[in-house]
Amino acid sequence: MATKKNDSPRIAAFQHARACSPQASRGRAFELKRFDPASKPFSLGDKATDKTAAAALATDLDKLQDVFYADRRYKLLVVLQGTDTAGKDGTIRGVFGQTSALGVHTVAWKAPSIDELAHDYLWRIHQQVPRLGEFVIFNRSHYEDVLVPVVKGWIDRKQTEQRFAQINDFERMLVEAGTVVLKFLLHISKEEQRLRLQERLDDPTKHWKFAAGDLEERKSWDAYQAAYSAAVAATGTPWAPWTIVPSDSKTHRNLMIARVVKDTLERLKLRYPPGDPALSNIRVP
Repeated sequence: MATKKNDSPRIAAFQHARACSPQASRGRAFELKRFDPASKPFSLGDKATDKTAAAALATDLDKLQDVFYADRRYKLLVVLQGTDTAGKDGTIRGVFGQTSALGVHTVAWKAPSIDELAHDYLWRIHQQVPRLGEFVIFNRSHYEDVLVPVVKGWIDRKQTEQRFAQINDFERMLVEAGTVVLKFLLHISKEEQRLRLQERLDDPTKHWKFAAGDLEERKSWDAYQAAYSAAVAATGTPWAPWTIVPSDSKTHRNLMIARVVKDTLERLKLRYPPGDPALSNIRVP
């Protein structure tokens, strides 16, 4: 059912922020399967209205990013995590496409290189976190290191829980150093993924998006859903909560994420630096 503007659900209903350690996360009240990926809880009524609202929010984010860049008191890290075809690229275009290239940086994470594998798994991540005044958007992230290795059986439960604790500590350190961390899990259904993969196959202009391993990875759908659920349960912390975004609808996905980002930035009470009084009487000849 569409949600009316004055009856919008609380975003807290789609967030998990109660984990503080791997030990505390065992048996936590979080199950990814209770979120319907086809739902549109933040819809304003119909697709056209939602598109208009999402576009307006994108414009608002451009204005807020301008102040954020000038303010230089904070850093923003946006983590976009999700299965193949979940819409990470589309989110970047739809939510952040209006922002200035100055002060906004996107990192698309791939499998680690030989050099990166020679270091700890967070080494390459730390090099790409935002500087003061900067937005950094992660297309995939350090969470790949508690998803793929788990599904493939490359690390055991003890090692997985150790990584959960390390990630929590890493993100807490970032937050204590002035970084605002927003983590979004783009939640789509298995059927929606099938449709999107088929669309890539049917359209020659989208063949570049299709990888031979996509179909093989799809066979592990249930294992990945379980891994995502465990990761969110263990790493949704008060300092870096997860937001579960029903994403079968691309428009709803953009609308919901843009709203969360805007609300977060507005709570920071951003401001431009004070003007220099000495400049007020200068006239350019």
